[in-house]
Amino acid sequence: EVQLVESGGGLVEPGGSLRLSCAASGFIFSNYAMNWVRQPPGKGLEWVAAINSFASITHYADSVKGRFTISRDNAENTLYLQMNNLKPEDTAVYYCAKRQGLGLVYVRSDPLGQGTQVTVSS
Repeated sequence: EVQLVESGGGLVEPGGSLRLSCAASGFIFSNYAMNWVRQPPGKGLEWVAAINSFASITHYADSVKGRFTISRDNAENTLYLQMNNLKPEDTAVYYCAKRQGLGLVYVRSDPLGQGTQVTVSS
């Protein structure tokens, strides 16, 4: 059974930083691309970042490019999202997602974790 457990969220002031983690189990983590997606309050899911299984390719949404960095540690079965220069519009529940099929970027059928809340406010 796929299990994805996010952590590291919290309340941070604009301009601050947070590092999210996603502990994966129930599958061979190093075989799969992974993604971060988020759901702002009152809105639908939006894709944030993707990384391939070897951590050699990454893609970012334009809204986070240059501020967020996705990474992974295949030895520890863990996915990360380093978020710098946070803005109020980054406020959302953040989910990690296991990329089930071909391709790098998240699709709606990919399994998600339970999410971690990030709130950016002064």
